[in-house]
Amino acid sequence: MVDHSKLRDPNAEYTMRDLSGETMCLTNRRGGVRDAEITDVQTTMVDGNYPWILVRVYTDAGVVGTGEAYWGGGDTAIIERMKPFLVGENPLDIDRLYEHLVQKMSGEGSISGKTISGISGIEIALHDVAGKLLEVPAYQLVGGKYRDEVRIYCDCHAGDESEPASNAKEAERVVSELGYDALKFDLDVPSGHEKDRANRHLRGPEIDHKVEIVKQVCETVGDRADVAFDCHWSFAGGSARRLAAALEEYDVWWLEDPVPPENHDVQKEITRSTTTPIAVGENVYRKHGQRTLIEQQAVDIIAPDLPRVGGMRETRKIADLADTYYIPVAMHNVSSPIGTMASAQVAAAIPNSLAVEYHSYQLGWWEDLVEEDGLIREGRMEIPEKPGLGLTLDLDAVAEHMVAGETLFD
Repeated sequence: MVDHSKLRDPNAEYTMRDLSGETMCLTNRRGGVRDAEITDVQTTMVDGNYPWILVRVYTDAGVVGTGEAYWGGGDTAIIERMKPFLVGENPLDIDRLYEHLVQKMSGEGSISGKTISGISGIEIALHDVAGKLLEVPAYQLVGGKYRDEVRIYCDCHAGDESEPASNAKEAERVVSELGYDALKFDLDVPSGHEKDRANRHLRGPEIDHKVEIVKQVCETVGDRADVAFDCHWSFAGGSARRLAAALEEYDVWWLEDPVPPENHDVQKEITRSTTTPIAVGENVYRKHGQRTLIEQQAVDIIAPDLPRVGGMRETRKIADLADTYYIPVAMHNVSSPIGTMASAQVAAAIPNSLAVEYHSYQLGWWEDLVEEDGLIREGRMEIPEKPGLGLTLDLDAVAEHMVAGETLFD
């Protein structure tokens, strides 16, 4: 196996904006545990309903922080690659270390994608470390508290996603039996009327099928729950406009990602063409990527995925920018309890939070990964007052559910 931490990168070696503590001449003693240093960074991938990448940052103070990078292949190698840039650094300098990693990894694509996801996982772990060292919850590190508990919206799957009645039945179950008052269903499902799945065009019967899903779900739950619908970047601009217009008579919480994420000009036209609220943001990276969406008011709701787009402080910055345009934040989230709690900690600390997504309600052991119980009750996640993220990994459960071939943290 390649030791990615030993790879040579000329850009990283001579970058003029090296933000290491040594280069920045950070020599003053801070006192006590605030003089801690990072000694190691490790990862383990868990085989959940997504392949979750857990990240741990170790310190010479005996304090270990846990974070999570967005799921999938590649991040573990990228995080190993960045380890030499972190060892010996003070874990309390979260913002500097974030910018340090962005700069060091600039030649490997640190404006988006897997590199930013890897940095996000480290950044979350640093908040956990810092909270434990300073004996404060993570929300205190990103501004303090607006709410004791965060609203959770449940991403629902009916089994037969294409059947409107099945979606309506599952909506009723999730509301009446599980206690959620916020839901999301998929609309990018086969209707049986497709002629060409590549051209993004929606024919009339396809739109009618999607409207029927929305109609049956919304009429079933009534005013007992808010319901959003996800399109996963599937449709052409004209088709998205027609779909959004056809949904205007229904109480849709938001229509998510109706067009591909690259062209924000098209996204702006979709949003401005309809009274159906439009949400976008999980596939747009850092505050710089979100800026155009927000400043051009190309969204009604911004939906960053915290372990993917930049981490806790970066998501806080995105939320602050959105708040200057009075845009609320609904955090996309498909994470384990670690990433979910990181999102909830930030959601507790920003004024414009709508909800945080929960994508694992059908996975019976999601909560087993941590020692704490009852993380989500009646559609709400209470924010713990324990230091850091307030969660403790159950390493036995992590070992039981690791991806084949993976190794456990030390």
